[in-house]
Amino acid sequence: MGDFRSIADRIAEDIAVGRLRPGQRLPPQRWFARRHRIAPSTAGRVYGELVRRGLVVGEVGRGTFVRAAPGVAQGRALIESATAASVNLELNYPAVPGQSELLAPSLAPLLRADALTEAMRPGAADGTAAAREAAADLLALPGWRPDPARLLFAGNARQAIAAALASLVRPGGRVGVEELTYPLVKEIAARLGLVLVPLPGDAEGVRADALAAVHRAAPLSALYLQPTLHNPTSATMSERRRRELGRLVVESGLPVVEDRIWSFLHPDAVPLAVHAPGLTHVVDGLSKRVAPGLTVGLLVVPEQRVEAVGAAVRSGGWSAGRFAVEAAVRWTGDGVVRRLVEEKRADVARRQAILAEHLVEPAAGFTVRTDPRAYFAWWELPAPWRADTFTAAAAAHGIAVTPGTAFAVDPHRTPDAVRLGLASAPPPELARALRTLAGVAAAGPAESRVG
Repeated sequence: MGDFRSIADRIAEDIAVGRLRPGQRLPPQRWFARRHRIAPSTAGRVYGELVRRGLVVGEVGRGTFVRAAPGVAQGRALIESATAASVNLELNYPAVPGQSELLAPSLAPLLRADALTEAMRPGAADGTAAAREAAADLLALPGWRPDPARLLFAGNARQAIAAALASLVRPGGRVGVEELTYPLVKEIAARLGLVLVPLPGDAEGVRADALAAVHRAAPLSALYLQPTLHNPTSATMSERRRRELGRLVVESGLPVVEDRIWSFLHPDAVPLAVHAPGLTHVVDGLSKRVAPGLTVGLLVVPEQRVEAVGAAVRSGGWSAGRFAVEAAVRWTGDGVVRRLVEEKRADVARRQAILAEHLVEPAAGFTVRTDPRAYFAWWELPAPWRADTFTAAAAAHGIAVTPGTAFAVDPHRTPDAVRLGLASAPPPELARALRTLAGVAAAGPAESRVG
């Protein structure tokens, strides 16, 4: 077992130092086995290990290719490949002018010695009564306000997802997800020993009939879904689709982890939890609403699940810092979060206009899926581009984008698409980057120098 991993380590080093470049094709496994004087089965294990680490992607009928963003599946959150780029369309944390000045006054009371002493104590999974009330107010929508007694806190939304799944699914259990899913859910599943099962969908997301068929064929233990502003496609389920899925999960007793991290931009989309309150674990957070540096993950869980999920938060070491929770309470009570949300909704509109001008308008001739309320877009690349080679070409122009392979659950079905994060780059840089990418796409791989 150690031999194939040591070979995989050497290939990983070649990728890390640039001897193997993004988009480069690895030799067929039988040639690889012959070159390294190993059995074909060992070569298969090497390639499988590289796929597991997120360093390569296998495409049926085409071969195995070095990924453009090595390390994504190792939990680095798509950061490392983006930091060297002059324009970052990979990281996607919205901020608005004057944000820090708006946040600072609410923190002043916490800096008194007595308040700071209390705020620096270890945080509990269920926070405080004041924190639960504030979180319930923050998440409330017309027709839905979560019961504060069912609220829990984690260090960030990723940890909230991990805690929910760890409490629901044993190692080896099957979790149904969209065919394209949040990349770190793949890392969470790998760490917890869970099997992700891609569920067929359409323009709205997962179809109820497809979910029922998959569950009948081999029972699922849970679902992880993004019904509102799905990342990366921006799809939002209709109310009818939510009712259909809610009815199905209630009939089957299938628990759901509902990721609503971007839902603050789409306040009309009522949670799936409304239709299956006894089974749905709602995950939200502050990193997108407020700022990435002081995060809090929010969990609304079924009444009978509070103890189990709270235990998972504690055992995983995922409890939120008390200072962060106290800051969130003040920002919510002072109306700061509400104001930031309003400003970010306006900011989205401005950035979507830039996207439309350079990529979405009919004259561009590109296929781009997005939503006017979304901070990202899913660009289905024109032939003959592949996701990884286009990502590498973009990087050669100083622009970081996320290849579709990062989101694909099935490594053998990788879309020739990229996700464009619209939130982080200043608008003039965003416009320049989109113009450049449009030119690269139109020119084609033969005209674009990579590396």
